[in-house]
Amino acid sequence: MNSPAKPSAALLKVAACAAALALHAAAGAQVLRWSSQGDLQTLDPYSQNELLTNSINGQVYETLIGRDRQLNLVPALATEWQQVTPTLWRMKLRPEVKFHDGRAFSADDVVFSVERARDPASGIRVYASALGEVRKIDPLTVEFALPQVNPIFLEHAALVQMMSKSWCEQHDAVKPQDFKAKEIRHTTLNANGTGPFVVVSRLPDNKTVFKRNPNWWGKFDGNVQEVVYTPIKSDSTRTAALLSGELQLVLDPPPQDLDRLRASAGVKVADGVENRVIFIGMDQGRDELKYSSVKGSNPFKDVRVRKALYHAVDIETLRTSVMRGLARPTGVMSPSPLGNFNDAELEKRLPFDLPRARTLMTQAGYPNGFEVTLDCPNNRYINDEKICIALAGMWSQIGIKVNVNAQPRALYFAKAEKLDISMYMLGWGGTITDAEVMLTPVLRSRGANGVGYFNWGDYKNSKLDELAAASSVEPDRAKREQLIKAALREHNEQVHHIPLHRQVIPWAMRSNVEAVHRPDNWLEWRWVTVR
Repeated sequence: MNSPAKPSAALLKVAACAAALALHAAAGAQVLRWSSQGDLQTLDPYSQNELLTNSINGQVYETLIGRDRQLNLVPALATEWQQVTPTLWRMKLRPEVKFHDGRAFSADDVVFSVERARDPASGIRVYASALGEVRKIDPLTVEFALPQVNPIFLEHAALVQMMSKSWCEQHDAVKPQDFKAKEIRHTTLNANGTGPFVVVSRLPDNKTVFKRNPNWWGKFDGNVQEVVYTPIKSDSTRTAALLSGELQLVLDPPPQDLDRLRASAGVKVADGVENRVIFIGMDQGRDELKYSSVKGSNPFKDVRVRKALYHAVDIETLRTSVMRGLARPTGVMSPSPLGNFNDAELEKRLPFDLPRARTLMTQAGYPNGFEVTLDCPNNRYINDEKICIALAGMWSQIGIKVNVNAQPRALYFAKAEKLDISMYMLGWGGTITDAEVMLTPVLRSRGANGVGYFNWGDYKNSKLDELAAASSVEPDRAKREQLIKAALREHNEQVHHIPLHRQVIPWAMRSNVEAVHRPDNWLEWRWVTVR
């Protein structure tokens, strides 16, 4: 019987190399398993203007202009742009880009996307409307004709994610999902973008799985091949899953667990101040509040009541006890100090002053206070429900009995967008630091094309409107700065909202994970490496 021939040294070397390559490939095919306390609300990129939803959809859908690690504007689906006149912009589109189902991306999709994003059901219509009239010049060229100068046109162009015209038509999704009406469309659970990741499966409030797009036009700087997003409401469960290695990253680790996480082997925490201001709004539109003991009148129409609420906020207790230091108190409705030009006077808060608050309540005719409901999310912002409960305790000291109605974000936002509220919590911010993104959608009176859509208090202030509208079209930087500051001062004087703080966002992750922590709290998966 012949004995088997011994493999040659060359064959052994080839086999060893093949095995090493296989192991290297397996190591490179990494899965990112991450979580936060709430789920994205929909896969329709225009239905909701909410950060987690936008950021996850932003891995699937792309904008004409993108952002780098420092939030600088960079080419994305548009490779170049030119301001032909003060009110005309021209963009060249990236050639040979494909949607996930193989359809070609072209100027027709840009025109369709901007028009779809302007629909009344769209949460981003104010941004799409700011782009003016979009028209196709040729298959890879579009122009934007503006009715007036837009000083931050390129910033707005970085907010509208591009969809396939023919795909939406095929699936009866020419209009965005009407979220507040609880509408379900094909785009609610399905997606077809041009981006670096493709949706594999979607189970709302359970798990959403994505895979790398092998045909993406761009460059992957990380090694993630698959992404599994699992919303976990329980703080302790999220922390336990990270410590055990079941999760690689938690976007919102509980503040009370941070010291433990920082001291744990195999875990690291990255901190950063977010471009986002958290604030309280009040119904100033109705003649009688929907959820209050006061009948026949609306106490929030009286600026003295609004100021009393503000003076009764012990902001230092919120910062230290409730937020455990993860807050930077502010007195201005601006997501970033850059938006108010680092003006120290605008940043000043009304002081915590209970005697003054009680005097104002008496002057307004409510010496014994009243009862009202405060609506809050319980899985959107850091310690959102706890903040609302703490505020209720503070306001009880001036006789106002606050009933806190805290709900998951999907229920909360659907309710609030219908103005089915008397008091509410909201956070506003994101990538853009310019005040325009606060003034037009949030602080101005409600009007056409999404102006004031997030003014859920439904107040009307003609002076603020005039100043803010003028700043939106003022090309001179110095004049525009003065208009913005004047608008913010008018808001502060009338206390249309009660600003609280800007969040400090910690990300907790396993030590073998590298991720870019941007000030807009946007996790870009193509930059993540799991070793």
